[in-house]
Amino acid sequence: MAQAPELSVVCRSCGSEVSPYVTECPYCGARIRKRAPRLEREGDEIRVRESRRDRRRRLRRERADERAARTALGVRPIATACTLAAGAVLLVLGRAVPLTLSELGAIVGPVGGEAWRYVTAPFVYDDLGALFVLSLAIWVFGTAIEHRLGSLATATLIVATGALGSLAAGAVYSAGLTDTLVVAGGNAIALGLLGAWLMLWRGEAGGQFGEPLEAIALTVTAIVLLLLPLFEVGADPVAGLVGGIVGLAMGSLAARRAGHAG
Repeated sequence: MAQAPELSVVCRSCGSEVSPYVTECPYCGARIRKRAPRLEREGDEIRVRESRRDRRRRLRRERADERAARTALGVRPIATACTLAAGAVLLVLGRAVPLTLSELGAIVGPVGGEAWRYVTAPFVYDDLGALFVLSLAIWVFGTAIEHRLGSLATATLIVATGALGSLAAGAVYSAGLTDTLVVAGGNAIALGLLGAWLMLWRGEAGGQFGEPLEAIALTVTAIVLLLLPLFEVGADPVAGLVGGIVGLAMGSLAARRAGHAG
């Protein structure tokens, strides 16, 4: 929405009230502003045209207010919480019974006819350290996305990034490009949520990436997640990369839809 023009402005030099549409004071000649504001007609009313920067700031404030209102009305990160709970429950179950990774639903070797493992593998963890690191990333980015898109869209994103990442890892193994296939844990989900959040954040910032410190934090997080396969057997690098790409694509689509709606 365009801004309503001021009825008058006060000259800082002589204190006279002058029109807001002049650049110099007609009484003392002092500079009022660098350029006169651009005007546009809206119905029978003339308004000051909103600059791109002001529009980005206004949209960012409106979206922040909308997120705060949704949170106050009871919008909770249900999909994100269920994702973390599933991983924790399966880890405890595997230690208590005990059960192997394969018995819990992870991918260990060729999948064969058990295609359901592509969906379950991202929720199976081998140790507490991997669960902690990935759960932290999933919680941070998952809750931020869920407050913007809702639980259903976030759940779809989580399942899609995890399953497609696992499927890609299996395809690479079947093609003979890797010697072993072990997919367990939410590395693909974490990178997918990070990618989706990156595109949503970029959309809200009007095509820019916001504050440098925020960009640095995202970069460090991405590096940690990408290097996790060096320390965790189940964190397949192909699954992680494909999950991140899927997240970028779905986040970009959501950002464009939000931009058209705004």
